[in-house]
This record gives sequence, structure tokens and C-alpha cells, in this order.
Amino acid sequence: MLDLLTIIFENNKKKNSFPDKKKSENFVKKLFHTLFIIDHNILNNVVFFKKNYEKLKKLLYDIFIELNINEQKSNDLTQIFFKEIPNIYQTLIIDANAILKSDPAATVIEEIFLSYPGFFATALYRIAHQLWVQKIPIIPRLITEYAHSKTGVDIHASAKIGKAFAIDHGTGIVIGSSTEIGNKVKIYQGVTLGAIYVDKKLANIKRHPTIEDQVTIYAGATVLGGETIIGHDSVLGGNVWVTKSIPPFSIVYQKNEIKMRSNSPFPDPINFMI
Repeated sequence: MLDLLTIIFENNKKKNSFPDKKKSENFVKKLFHTLFIIDHNILNNVVFFKKNYEKLKKLLYDIFIELNINEQKSNDLTQIFFKEIPNIYQTLIIDANAILKSDPAATVIEEIFLSYPGFFATALYRIAHQLWVQKIPIIPRLITEYAHSKTGVDIHASAKIGKAFAIDHGTGIVIGSSTEIGNKVKIYQGVTLGAIYVDKKLANIKRHPTIEDQVTIYAGATVLGGETIIGHDSVLGGNVWVTKSIPPFSIVYQKNEIKMRSNSPFPDPINFMI
């Protein structure tokens, strides 16, 4: 019988090369820090940015090499990715301002950069999504799972999310792989945008919902199904369960019934006959 180390070795020989997980996490942490570093001395900021930008290019290139991508293609993919960084950055600034405008607890945009887990998760999603668009294997998932581990927000890298996207509080949010989200959408903690059921046969089929522009989804809401569309300018209340499309300008909520329990140990005497 083969010992465990031999079995592992034989299995690994059959697999493609995978990048170092820690290296991918280190890359995205440094990239986030470089983009959103707070330094009021602009000269130092420019020097810091240029120096780190080149280091980040080299780090991403090395990660591609670990994926068995040849040198020329690794270089090309790295250049394409960093060419898109200014666009990603501008979109994230719009996202941060959307949070700042809607959250009365936020005072300045730097507070969003430094302390809002929803913004951190959104930033890492947008970075991972660009790599997904470039058809880079493994790395996009490692990045979004790193964000998931740090914030509790699970956004699949292939989801499509518009501008001015705001996550308030984060924690427990799940956004499935074929989800489509428009502009100026805000979601709260515990929201799930998922599939009605899971089957491997559905791998290439849209199974997650579409959320149109200017929709607000409150805490604990669940929206399921690839054909489910939440119309623009709608509001989904807390804990609602939606599996069918909702027209624009809708308000969806649960109607709660509150019953008061009497403190008296005896029933009301009017219920008895003597």
C-alpha cells in the first residue's frame, strides 16, 4: 500500500500548476494599499505609488508564470491588467462616494477606504473581475475568497456589477456568479442573490438574479433565480424571499402580525359560562 506522501505526490503530478495562495493575497493587499494609501504629502505619495506600481507588476507577472503561462503571454496579460487599473480606480471612487452620500455615519471618504468592509470587498471584487475578464484561472477566485474571509462578503468574480455600488455593514452577503447588478444599487447585511437550486448541469446557464438600477435591498433579503428581475427604483424590505420578477418602482415587504400575550395566568372570564 502506498504511503500518504506518495499518494499526494502522484496526484499532484497529474494536476496543473497552481499559484501560491499567499502570494495572490499579498498582491491584492498591496494593490489596495497602493491605490488607497492616505498620505497628505503628495510628493511622497507619487514616489510611493511609482515604486510600488513596478513591484506589483513584477509580482503579478510571477503569479502568471506559476500558472504555466509563458513569459510573453504573462507579460501581455500583466500590461493589459494594469492598463485597466485607472478605470477600476475611478469606478471605486464612485462606489466610495455612493457610500459616503448615503451613510450618515460616514464623515470623509478616507474613512470609507480605511474602515468599511463593504468597500474593501467591492474593491477586491472589481480587481478579481478584471482578471476573470482576461480569463485568468484560479486567481480571481483566490482574491474574492480572501475578501470573503476578511469581510464575510462573498462576491463571485464573474458577477457583473455597475457603478455607485454600496454595501452597508457587509457580513453574510452572497452574490452568485451569474448575478447582474445595475448602477446605484445598495444592499445591506445578510442579502443573498443566489440560485433556486444547484446542479452541475447549470454551470453555463444564468441561474442568479438581475438587479436593475437604483434598487435598495435591506438586511436578510433573499433573491433567487436566473429569470428573476428586480425592476429599477424598487425597494426590497428585510427578510423578504423573492423568486419571481418584480416590476420597477415596487416596494416588497413582509406583513408582520404582532400578538400581545397577557401576563395574567388565568384566561379572560368572558370565555367561560357558569
